[in-house]
Amino acid sequence: MQREVMEFDVVIVGAGPAGLAAACRLMQLGQESGNELEICVLEKGSEPGSHILSGAILDPRALNELFPQWQSSGAPLHTPVTGDQMFLLKDGGKSIKFPGFMIPPSMHNDGNYIISMGNLCRWLGEQAENLGVNLFPGFPAAELIVEDGVVRGVVTGDMGRAADGSEKESFEPGMELRAKYVLFAEGSRGHLGKQLIASYALDQGRDPQHYAIGIKELWEIPEAQHQPGLVVHGSGWPLQGDTSGGWFLYHLEERQVSVGLIVDLNYSNPYLSPFDEFQRLKHHPVLAAHLEGGKRITYGARALTKGGFNCLPKMSFPGGLLIGCDAGTLNFAKIKGGHTAMKSGMLAAETVFQALTDGDQGGSDLNAYEGAFKDSWLYQELYKSRNFGPALHKYGAILGGSFNWIEQRLFGGSMPLTLHDTKLDHACLKPADECSPIDYAKPDGKISFDKLSSVYLSNTNHEENQPCHLKLADPDLPLRENLPRFAEPAQRYCPAGVYEIIEGEGGAPQFQINSQNCVHCKTCDIKDPAQNITWTTPEGGGGPNYPNM
Repeated sequence: MQREVMEFDVVIVGAGPAGLAAACRLMQLGQESGNELEICVLEKGSEPGSHILSGAILDPRALNELFPQWQSSGAPLHTPVTGDQMFLLKDGGKSIKFPGFMIPPSMHNDGNYIISMGNLCRWLGEQAENLGVNLFPGFPAAELIVEDGVVRGVVTGDMGRAADGSEKESFEPGMELRAKYVLFAEGSRGHLGKQLIASYALDQGRDPQHYAIGIKELWEIPEAQHQPGLVVHGSGWPLQGDTSGGWFLYHLEERQVSVGLIVDLNYSNPYLSPFDEFQRLKHHPVLAAHLEGGKRITYGARALTKGGFNCLPKMSFPGGLLIGCDAGTLNFAKIKGGHTAMKSGMLAAETVFQALTDGDQGGSDLNAYEGAFKDSWLYQELYKSRNFGPALHKYGAILGGSFNWIEQRLFGGSMPLTLHDTKLDHACLKPADECSPIDYAKPDGKISFDKLSSVYLSNTNHEENQPCHLKLADPDLPLRENLPRFAEPAQRYCPAGVYEIIEGEGGAPQFQINSQNCVHCKTCDIKDPAQNITWTTPEGGGGPNYPNM
């Protein structure tokens, strides 16, 4: 069956904040100049926002630039930040609360809003469609179209293939979507972005990228405990040794609280389970005081691209650009990536529009983006935060945090040195015989929960009879190498119970992939010590369906 071919001026892969901001800005520029463009945005989720998961606190700077009248247009920013707190947690229920002057300037949130990033993307999707953007939810970009070294478009995923790859009666081949330029805004560890970085050596001369896994729950709490606008951050317990990360708890509107843990994926102990660390975190009195008597509504998990300025790849290549978390524009010092993703998309839109206005027929390397990026506040913001992550990785939470406080408070992010972190996250894992197993308590069903009931709350669904989207380069490696050497860490680093070691025939261990549980966090693609797992797009519309996340 022949593929359908559609032509556009620009194809954008991903309806997150970067992709939708780029689409809206392109249409604005086209309408202002009388040179309207045909723009297509592909989204693998069932709707914009359905796969979006973030804390989230939004710095409205980019939104102010894109839609100055956002308040009267109904943008879902309802809860301004009213207070910041920061804690260092200790074992035994102890903690240290930092006074305001000790909180790094990057962590102060005056003028920011506690939001659902998913709901903001739903609203941005509406604005994009109102401007004339072609928005295609449920259509994942599965393959690149590359001709003579130039990216010419993408192919959407086939629909209706059986698990063995054969065509079912409902089979429909994916479409070829061709464009003068393609913008990739897939989010953290985008599977096409990963290919582009490797194919065009976009990370040459840069520090290797670093990641974390963010695990989040949304709760509804009693009115007496609700403090709209309160922002609480912290570090320390339960993460120990060389395991770094931090937690957050934000009070939204309507008695809702978002709570989550971020675990850097450079941890060394293969017995560590980020999911279970999060569950026991919530029992600490500092967090439990906010959650007790409440009800958990939603659960989700997502990788974060957190290497920052030092790890940014070259973002342009023949035929397109990497934007947002596909490139790694998150400002980890602020724990914010929404405004930076939007700005990167807007800069991309302006670069592409100028090229097309100048008569470019597409396919060139948009090197002008680098100059636009360097002239923007986005560059300055990321540059001033360049040492934040490396300091924590090198020196730990106490010494690294002190370094960051001094640089941010006394030097304004302009200390005359740059720290580097050059060890890949997956290479930090130690053999199991060099580490101690971790005993996690059984969940109580009130504050802490198991993985399967959590995945249920993520509304994750995949058509069962479809090819597994988690590809093993060597199917035997998990049992042959990862199990004896690392106690097969996939069964613990996955926050959705996708990977299991079960008893097979004759009592022999068997490696099982429950791909229908996958919440698309991409952690396996990042943390597998052998880099044997590749995350690819499942059938369109599959995966989580996050409400209000």
